[in-house]
Amino acid sequence: MRSQGVIHANTEVLVPFFDVDSMDVVWHGHYVKYLEVARCALLEQIGHNYVQMRASGYAWPVIDLQLRYIRGATFGQRLVVRADLVEWENRLKIHYLISCAASGERLTRASTVQVAVAIASREMQLASPQVFLDAVQRALP
Repeated sequence: MRSQGVIHANTEVLVPFFDVDSMDVVWHGHYVKYLEVARCALLEQIGHNYVQMRASGYAWPVIDLQLRYIRGATFGQRLVVRADLVEWENRLKIHYLISCAASGERLTRASTVQVAVAIASREMQLASPQVFLDAVQRALP
C-alpha cells in the first residue's frame, strides 16, 4: 500500500472522445494530462500554484514520472484522480491514484518528482525554497 500524503486533492475527469485510441481505451500518454490536473488542484490547495512558483523565482520541472496501469479507462468514464503530497522538503513528490468514480475501482497508480530550479540561474536547488516550505506548513492540517 502506498503512503498517503499529508495533504491531498481529488479531481474528477470525464474521459473525452479524443483521448481514446482505436482499442476504445485512453491512450497511455493522456494519463499524464490527468495527473497534471490533479497536481494543479493540490498546488492550489497548498496555496502555491505554478503562477506563484514562477513569481517566487523558481520553476519546478518534473524529473521523474512513474505510471502503473491496472485497467484502461474508456470514453465517457468519469475518473477520480487523487494527488497526495508525500515529500516536499528537498523535492516535490506526489503519489496519484486514478479510479473509476462510479465503482471506485483502481485504474492507474503514478508518482511524480519535481525539483526547484532557480529561474534566473537555471540552477537546481538541493532543498525546496523557503517560500514553498512556508506554503506547505500553512496548508498542513
